[in-house]
Parts: sequence; C-alpha cells; structure tokens
Amino acid sequence: MRLKKPVTEARTVGELKSAGYKILSVRDEMRRNLITKLADSEEIFPGIIGYQDTVVPQIENAILSGQDIILLGERGQAKSRIIRSLVSLLDEYIPILDEVEIPEDPFHPISAQGKQLIADKGDDAPLRWLHRDHRYGEKLATPDITIADLIGEIDPIKIAEGRYLTDEEALHLGLVPHTNRGIFAINELPDLAERIQVGLLNVMEERDIQIRGHKVRLDLDILIVATANPEDYTNRGRIITPLKDRYGSQIRTHYPESLIEEITIVEQEQRKLDLGEYKEDAPVYMSQIIAEITQQARQSADINQRSGVSVRASVANFESLMANALRRSIAIGEQDIVPRISDLPFIMPSLQGKIEFEAMEDGHEEKIMEKLFTDAIKSVFERFTEISDMEEISLQFAEGLHVTTGESVPSGDYASIIKRVSGLDEAVSKIASSDSPAAQASAVEFILEGLHINQLLNKDRVGGRNTYRG
Repeated sequence: MRLKKPVTEARTVGELKSAGYKILSVRDEMRRNLITKLADSEEIFPGIIGYQDTVVPQIENAILSGQDIILLGERGQAKSRIIRSLVSLLDEYIPILDEVEIPEDPFHPISAQGKQLIADKGDDAPLRWLHRDHRYGEKLATPDITIADLIGEIDPIKIAEGRYLTDEEALHLGLVPHTNRGIFAINELPDLAERIQVGLLNVMEERDIQIRGHKVRLDLDILIVATANPEDYTNRGRIITPLKDRYGSQIRTHYPESLIEEITIVEQEQRKLDLGEYKEDAPVYMSQIIAEITQQARQSADINQRSGVSVRASVANFESLMANALRRSIAIGEQDIVPRISDLPFIMPSLQGKIEFEAMEDGHEEKIMEKLFTDAIKSVFERFTEISDMEEISLQFAEGLHVTTGESVPSGDYASIIKRVSGLDEAVSKIASSDSPAAQASAVEFILEGLHINQLLNKDRVGGRNTYRG
C-alpha cells in the first residue's frame, strides 16, 4: 500500500515503530509499486511514446528483478526522460532521520552520524518525511568529475572545527551517498574517467568507499541507472568491463518506428506559445512532411548515422516552420497561421544544428537538406493524392499557364490561382485543413510542388517566389 502525505503523523523513531511502519529497500519499494500499477493497468511512463512494446517491457522486467539499468541509445531517444520517470515508482513520502547529512533509514542507519543520533536519542530521534521528487540524483559524466563529486572528500571546515582526519565525521559525502534511499543516474557513462568508474564499481557491488585512506563501509540503499551512446559504449571502449558487468539490464532504445509516433512526439514536445489573436492551424500533410524529413535523414548516406538524428530535429523544425508562418501572418495582416511548402527553406538553420554531415563541403549541406525536403514531400504527396487525378491540372500548364507562389504572398492571392486552374478547386478541397484562405493557399502550394517533384511541372525560383509552368 503506497503512502500518501504521511498516513502516520510520526515525528520520532518511537512513534514510527508504534505505528507499525515497515521500511522496504528502494528496489522492493519500486517492485511493489510497479506490481500495483501493472495490476491496475495504469500507464507506467506517461509521455513516453513508441516504446510500449519494446523498451517499456524490458524496463519493467529490470525493476521486477531489482536490477541496475543502463539505457543504450543515440541522442534524442528519451533516455533521460525514462530515467526521471522512474521516480513515479517510489512511495510519495518516506520517513528518514532528521539532523543527518544523508537520507537514512530510521531503523538501520548506515553513517556514523546516523548511528550516533540513534545511540544518543534512541526512540526520541527526530524524523522528517522526504518526498519522492527529492530522492533522485543525476550527474552528466564529464572528464572533470572527481571522486569527491560522486563519493566524497575530507571536509576542511570540519577539520577546522576540531575533528581528526581519522574521524569518519570529518568527511563530506558526495552525490551518490546523498541519494541514499533513492535513484542515482549518470548520463553519458562512457565519458566518466576510468578511475571514477572504479569508485562507482565499489558503490554498486562491494559497498566499500575509500576516501583519502578512509575505508568507509556504507551499505547504500540505491538504484543506479545510466545512459550511454552505442558509439561511445562499444567503439571507444571507455567503460571498464567490471562496471558494465554490474549493470543487470542493458536496454536498447530506438527512434520512433512510425510517422504517427514521430508526429505525436512533436505535438507533445513543441513549445506552446500564447499567440493572442492569431490562430494556429497546421495541416496534417505539413506535419507529416516535417516528420518525414527526419525519418529520411535517418536513412541518408550523407548524414552521420552514428551520431543519430534526434526527435528534437522534428520538434525544432516544426517550431521553425510555424514561426515563419506566424511571421508571414503578422507581415501581411492575417490572423490564421498556416504553414506552406514555401516555408520549408526556413527550417534549414534548425535542421542543420541537429545533424552531422559525412562530407563537409561548401554548399553540399544545403543540397543534402533540399533533397531531404524533396523526398519527404514526394512521399507525403503520394499518400494524399493520386497522380492520375492531377493530369487535367498539369495539362493546362503545358498549354502555357503559369502561376507564382511564395512564402510572403498573401493568402487571398491564391484564390485567383484556384479560379484560373480548372480542377484545382476540387483537389484543394480534398486536402485543405479548412476553407480559410490561409489553408487553401497552403493546399495549393502542396499540390503544385507535388506535381513539380513528380516532373509534371517546371519551377523557377527567384528570391522568395516560385513560378510553376509547363
């Protein structure tokens, strides 16, 4: 039974004993709460999309078996979010000894300070109730991390106060001991110096912590989880084998396996802005194009796949797309924010910051990104239309018709294009997100660009304007 804001009002060890409170280890506590959630068909990791049949069951198995976990995957695969979500499997509140440096089991303290408190005050030793949000510690592994940061160091202030170097209470404990009775996470584990990894190895297995000659046995009650990139983890060999062996479960994450999952993540993660009088309307085909660009990038031989193409690319690209649509709406005095194909070039800065190219040549990167755009539009266009239904439209251009579009062209100008091109009205009505002029303009650009990519129209680009002709 999980504790809410403490069921008991116990404020001393004696009161806690009288209430019959039973303290579980972190692993037992998480196992019990996970079993309850599974039995109630409760979602274990809200906001984690695309892992329900792959990663999540493996994490559940690791928790049920009480194992430390390492998540292995490229950047932008929700590894950190998953680790932080593990906190939800802890009890909402637990009792710990008050007036002690690290969170201590009131019945079985492990530090010299905690033991002394119990020896001095016995059942009158004070308690406080710790919320689960404060039972999580995290550190990004960097080469400058020291044993003092993670494990501890001699505290010069305590020495100045009169304690001896041989006194255990002269030590200042690090991040890991301060996360006792909780979860400690290390991001990018292979970047941790090998000598620090050795110190972590002792924490995970032997429980012996040595600080400048002090051999302190702290039987820490802690779940240790880590993340790593496969390239660093397997190729650079910067994780010591004994430490790797201590992790009970090595779980491989992955990128979204479907376009729908990618789009769902984008909708969840994008920044929600207060647009005031402006109304945002992103057509489904534009959302799919943004997601398709990322998925095409993950298959491109011109892009470094070892570094991966994060879902953050999709999120940032969509935000940039909508930003340019907003900028246009402000400039031309419209209230509907509807992105168009002609807005796509404006996502290049956000995309370029999220991918690494195999070849670094002047102008080469822009050509690669333009190809990604073209391939994405072609794939989405084929889902939304039948090329055979567009022959009537393309034939009119072959007879000398031409139209001009552009990201700064007012939406009202597209109404005249629809009137001039026979059959375009019907094609637009099938795919436009609404009957607003802005939505109609976006649909017109999508159809014309799709015909161009399928070699049924030619296109001349001058400045920010595109002219489609036969």
